Amino acid sequence: MKNYEADIQFGFEKIRQEFEKHLILHNKVIDSGLPDIYDKESIAIEKNISVEMRDGTILYADIYKPEKDGKFPTILTRMPYGKEEYYCYMPAIGKFWAGKGFAYVAQDVRGKYASTGNWEPFINEKNDGFDTVEWIAGQPWCSGNIGMMGESYYGYTCWAAAVANPPYLTCIAPSTTSMDIHNNWIYNNGAFCMQTMGVWASEMNYRETQNQDRLDHRHLPLIHMADEAELPCPYYKDWIRHPASDGYWENINLDKYYKNIDIPVLHLGGWYDTFLRSTIDDWAGVREHAENPEIRDKQWLRIGPFDHEYTAADTGHVGRIEIEDLQSINHWRVLERFFNHFLKGEQNGFDMEPKVQAYIMGKEKWLKSEQWPLPETDFKKYYFTSDGNANSMYGDGGLSAVTPEKDTLSKFVYDPENPVTIVSDVSMWRLSDEMKDRRSVEIRHDVLVFTGEILEENLEIAGPVKIKLFAASDAKDTDFTGTLVDVNPDGYAQLVQEGIIRASFRKSVKKRELIEPGKIYEYEIDLWATGYCFKKGHQIRVEISSSNFDRFDRNPNTGSEYGMDSEVQTAKQTIYHSNEYPSYIVLPVIP
Repeated sequence: MKNYEADIQFGFEKIRQEFEKHLILHNKVIDSGLPDIYDKESIAIEKNISVEMRDGTILYADIYKPEKDGKFPTILTRMPYGKEEYYCYMPAIGKFWAGKGFAYVAQDVRGKYASTGNWEPFINEKNDGFDTVEWIAGQPWCSGNIGMMGESYYGYTCWAAAVANPPYLTCIAPSTTSMDIHNNWIYNNGAFCMQTMGVWASEMNYRETQNQDRLDHRHLPLIHMADEAELPCPYYKDWIRHPASDGYWENINLDKYYKNIDIPVLHLGGWYDTFLRSTIDDWAGVREHAENPEIRDKQWLRIGPFDHEYTAADTGHVGRIEIEDLQSINHWRVLERFFNHFLKGEQNGFDMEPKVQAYIMGKEKWLKSEQWPLPETDFKKYYFTSDGNANSMYGDGGLSAVTPEKDTLSKFVYDPENPVTIVSDVSMWRLSDEMKDRRSVEIRHDVLVFTGEILEENLEIAGPVKIKLFAASDAKDTDFTGTLVDVNPDGYAQLVQEGIIRASFRKSVKKRELIEPGKIYEYEIDLWATGYCFKKGHQIRVEISSSNFDRFDRNPNTGSEYGMDSEVQTAKQTIYHSNEYPSYIVLPVIP
């Protein structure tokens, strides 16, 4: 048996140093008042208060409130990462809200840290959320107006409580999260989200968070990856056994409950967040399906230049793009106005705010609208062109607003043993801070590169981005990836957005259907959305390939039962860009 004690300690030390640094930066911009209220005597703190669930399980919460008699509007956060751990800085946030006249409750979810019970991700959050809100409503310090906030998993716990409709839940502000767990957390259009959820699964499968440096993302068969690292995780195996959106996901996907939402919601997200698509989908889903028509109009969407860890608010940049006004992009001022209005009844005009606020990167401005995408959006097609030599940035791939006249195609070989790798120093969680020059992958022969002419004026886009791809493969299953890139005058290639489609899920994520080798299929690669300004003198570029490792798992190309392959094989890919089969990208151009 391997001895991992040294690497575990080393890994924890690296994590601790990173997040202590992150906390210092975060406190500089979270709100000008936050660092100053740490030691105020007017804040009362109660630690590890027990809250009994309907089945007798005891969950523990910390309570922060003004140290005076009275009833206070209350904000709840339910999280699996430790209510006193430095990673999520709950003590700082609790003191912040108490200093603003709220009570704040931070609770460890079932089976994590102080709370009892068994940890089963996503399974118990509806009932436990309902019971906790009801418990808070019965406390002498609670005014009866209760909101919830949280990001990622503890954004999901906001949604889980909301769909259960506890009577005293007044509003929620979930950020960087999703109600659709299958196709926005664990999988993305059929591809397994390896670097995020593949790691998170084993990392979380203990009462306290574990270091995952020893996971080998190349291990095959995929279903045994966690076992091989001596981090066994039963629900990880369940996820691998269920690549399609089947009955397994029925109890944890919440998007079928859009109709149940009966409260105002502030939806917060980031252009480089791994849950960007779902942030937009959930806003649109409640707006369309909520049974209460008044609630449909009380959904606000705000998307900033963030990744999952909000690093732009700390560092002041997104890749090469500098963000000067950090306070304007930070969500905390908006959160305060939202809760002041809906929990305190303050007439601050929040209810009159535009329903959509989207930051345009490269232009340093907020786009404000009642709709998304904008009604005046011009969805322009940019067709791929080539004489058959689009391989790498040194090839002849181009972009044209005119449908190709020539019957041409491009070919490359995808080898799972040598996949295209992510262009980031650390992880997808911190993508906007850690992204690097994409020319490091654009020199590869298995990456097709299509580059437009030098722009004579700025081109602003805001909205969904999609690629229509006509392609054939000699494999029974494979992947196709697409990446939108901004080429600077000096050649630096910055990521704008990227996407993937697994061929066997080209029709629907509900059913796996293999492809016929050699047959031409039409694929839609969803690049989600963006708000971006391509500046004069820059060039628009699109990359097409078949892997983005280890953001996603490697497709072994065999067509065998998913996750069970011990071997891989190469796939010969053919991309068509002809008059009959015109492949193109659609950009949402705004005035």
